[in-house]
Amino acid sequence: MNQIASLLPASNILVDLAAGSKAGLFEAVGSLFEANRGLARSTVVGSLVAREKLGSTGLGQGVAIPHGRIKGLAEAQGAFLRLADPIAFDAPDGKPVAQVFVLLVPEQATEKHLQLLSELAQMFSDRGFRERLSAAADADAVHALFSEWKGA
Repeated sequence: MNQIASLLPASNILVDLAAGSKAGLFEAVGSLFEANRGLARSTVVGSLVAREKLGSTGLGQGVAIPHGRIKGLAEAQGAFLRLADPIAFDAPDGKPVAQVFVLLVPEQATEKHLQLLSELAQMFSDRGFRERLSAAADADAVHALFSEWKGA
């Protein structure tokens, strides 16, 4: 199993989420982590918003990787959300985003954080992988795609 699959439980995967906006997306993510991982919704949302103010985490090709540091978090945690309707994300290519991987890391994370972001960038640069994620029927199918990914 790759690093990403190990921090992405199926319970942290939402498909066809109606977010409406970046703010709506972050609220949904905050609620997800609060319900599934016991993290305060406001802490998660605040961390993601603070990072986004530094510059968009939109990669292009309909993908964004919002990420944030969480004080007191023991280890990195992830969530994947496929949006029912793409939303504006200030991505470099100007395209709206429909696939979002949220990465939360401990406040002091350094090298590991960068390794995870690098692996995510590799995954989402693979057009076939993005297409399979778009076509996946449900959270279990999405989880299987992340688990099976081998890298370049």
